[in-house]
Amino acid sequence: MEEVSAEAAVVASGVVVVDARGRWVVPLAETIRASGAAGCEREIGRSLHHPRHRIGNTMNAKKYSTHHHLAGAFLVVLLLAAGTPALGQSSSATPDDVDSANDKQDTGAKPAKEKRGSLVIAPIPISSPAFGSGLLLITAYVFKFDKEDQVSPPSWVGLAGAFTNNGSRGLATGAKLYLKENKYQTTVAAMKGRANLDFFGIGRIPGRPPVSVPLSMEGSIFFGELLRNVGKNTFIGPRYQFRRLSAGLDGPRPPGGFEVPEIDLKSNSAALGIHLQRDRRDSTFYPTTGSLIDFTGDFFDQVWGSRREYQTYKIAYNGFRQLAPRQVLAYRATGCSANGSVPFYDLCMFGFNNDLRGYTTGEFQNRRMFATQAEYRIELPKRLGLVAFGGVGGTARRWNEFRSDQLLPAAGAGLRFTLDKKNHINYRIDVAFGREGRTISIGVGEAF
Repeated sequence: MEEVSAEAAVVASGVVVVDARGRWVVPLAETIRASGAAGCEREIGRSLHHPRHRIGNTMNAKKYSTHHHLAGAFLVVLLLAAGTPALGQSSSATPDDVDSANDKQDTGAKPAKEKRGSLVIAPIPISSPAFGSGLLLITAYVFKFDKEDQVSPPSWVGLAGAFTNNGSRGLATGAKLYLKENKYQTTVAAMKGRANLDFFGIGRIPGRPPVSVPLSMEGSIFFGELLRNVGKNTFIGPRYQFRRLSAGLDGPRPPGGFEVPEIDLKSNSAALGIHLQRDRRDSTFYPTTGSLIDFTGDFFDQVWGSRREYQTYKIAYNGFRQLAPRQVLAYRATGCSANGSVPFYDLCMFGFNNDLRGYTTGEFQNRRMFATQAEYRIELPKRLGLVAFGGVGGTARRWNEFRSDQLLPAAGAGLRFTLDKKNHINYRIDVAFGREGRTISIGVGEAF
């Protein structure tokens, strides 16, 4: 599944996160913005993108505070809009498969009918004293839209739902279709939900005590795009998104805490955009070689029905190199810019789309953001795998305002279990350490 950048794929990067303070969270900002999460192009995935709470006698008996962004089911929409690569090409038949088929023909036995697709189901528990208890359930069907088409990668349709006993809940559905021997790619997604979260304001400086406010958001999102292959694995096409959102404080505002602008208490945001992509990966599910260049530009304007007028731009480069059989080096660099009268939920959010793991989405956000990371992946017997990763990034109001002492490094490791061997779709658990603490993320599909 690919970036549902609000973009989605059931292959969600960072579906659920346990942050440094010991709470399971689903990044709300990621779910709120169907605009460019990454999307789910990559992941039915996306991986929306808050008073502080205490938790005792857990996480090594330490006390942690955290924010509980819930955008549980906004996941699908995000992955679709963002463009995160997740589902990929199906594997080809092995020599053993061919021999087995020949044996059946020789004996006159009727060969077994080949399954058209694969069903992926991933239930993920959500639990914490502050966030409540609940469940995130992701279901996707991966299939060939045309069984005779040997060029197009597998298509997918998915559904994601989440709920907890603190009143947060969401439902999202989406699809990514590859048509006419990969001449066309289309993505659609829709979601509706509400989430309770802690919001840390804009322009937070690393190392200083955080000031968060309890925020409650609800709304609905629609996203759609159509890309055409113009040659040499390059795709280009229009995209559209519409969001009806409401936001407000769900408790007292601490001194210096963020205050929701009146224009954002109830608002519509709508954008026409463009998506440009060059995809040279050997698989969209688990790439081992090749690269992906992805650019999106979304233009929110009153002409399309948006209350605010602003623009968001995102660009990313993913590279993959096979070091040895069953060993891959993956690396990624991404940048984000938000211009004009940008609402707080459409700023560049650090940690979104797993850039970088080790930070909860929404802790750091501003008008400019960059992140770089590399990941070593190794496949083990019994459907298992291991990864190790590290990177650095940051946020600032302008490109010339980044400072070396305010950069945000992170590193970690993770475990993989293959849910679908045919398409190599993994269930993943990652532990990451950042400048402000640690997170645990659980999801379906690779981080990028």
